[in-house]
Amino acid sequence: MASSIKIVLRKKPNQDGTFPIAIRITKDRKSTYTYLGYSVTEAQWDAKEHKVKKNHPNSTRLNNLIENKKTELSDKLIELQVQQKDTSVSAIRKQIKPKQHTSFFTQAGAYIENMRKEGKYNRVLTEEARIKHFKSFLDEGDITFPEIDVPLLNRFRAYLKSERKVSERTIINHLILIRTVYNQAIAGDIVDRKYYPFGKGKIGIKFPDSIKLGLVPKEVRALETVDLSDNTYYNHARNLWLMAFYFAGMRVSDVLRLKWSDFQDDRLHYTMGKNKKTGSLKTPDKVIGILSQYRQDPKKHNLIFPELKVLDDLDDTYHVQRKISYAVKRLNTALEEVAKRAEITKPVTMHIARHTFGNISGDKIPIQRLQELYRHSSITTTIGYQSSFINKTADDALDAVLNME
Repeated sequence: MASSIKIVLRKKPNQDGTFPIAIRITKDRKSTYTYLGYSVTEAQWDAKEHKVKKNHPNSTRLNNLIENKKTELSDKLIELQVQQKDTSVSAIRKQIKPKQHTSFFTQAGAYIENMRKEGKYNRVLTEEARIKHFKSFLDEGDITFPEIDVPLLNRFRAYLKSERKVSERTIINHLILIRTVYNQAIAGDIVDRKYYPFGKGKIGIKFPDSIKLGLVPKEVRALETVDLSDNTYYNHARNLWLMAFYFAGMRVSDVLRLKWSDFQDDRLHYTMGKNKKTGSLKTPDKVIGILSQYRQDPKKHNLIFPELKVLDDLDDTYHVQRKISYAVKRLNTALEEVAKRAEITKPVTMHIARHTFGNISGDKIPIQRLQELYRHSSITTTIGYQSSFINKTADDALDAVLNME
């Protein structure tokens, strides 16, 4: 059955005696109404022609509004039918319901809460800080999605650079947050896509190239051999860094989760926490020496290293990530001192172990093999970890041309 659209005056009067003007849409003998926000008296309404009489002071403007709204709804109904979408009364009601431009910060709060429930502690911390920066930029005021346009985002970018003194990469991360919340609002039919301020000809998002500076073999050997016998925690921090390096740049979060049961038949079998990809690696002899230092420790949760043994429930993802975050900060502080003792001037953090493996591997293994070891979905990501090799290749090519002997 075809849908019908009709302009009507609702039967229930307002307190002032006027009646609301509404558009009635009927499908399969069921009706839904959308109100125009204007009311007239019965004497000002032409029930036969379904329009406002000339005795109303704004009859021409109201009748134009009625016709425009009727045409708009008719177009939406035709679009639904052409797309072969559900055209039940409930579906039609959803389509014609005016969008309430909900506060950006209300939606951002829901976004944060979802991450909290998913146990993403680190993401919650960083994204909350970015939301706070956006709110400070707006002088603690609220904002609707249509108000977030290209000029405003350009001003926010300038604010972050000049007032917050943050890097271009950090600025991009702020914009990605806003884009993510905006996309969720569009998906939830909270805001119309026509207001979307991102994309071609609008706000583009592209991370700047960054230099991932890892250690060279000489520096790794210095780290391996420096005497730390006077400080057990410094030695422990070094052990964890070397474990990450020896296992092809394993993430620190995965190192801290390692269990004795992960080692079987001289191989490590584990699942990456970040992307849930599984794999197996041979256990290097150097790792066996490190593991021997922990065999007499308490075996809570069958964990090798102590950082997560204080937790009662390893399935509580949020608190596990929270504890890992605290542990990494402490480990990185210790590694600063270890680097000084080893006479290494470059920054040494747990994450640098990952870049170090990538840099040293550059002229030893194919990029595709490194991608497998890192378990990257995109080889573009892997290439960033071989930056020193790429530079070396370019240098060798330059020398080959200039040394014309």
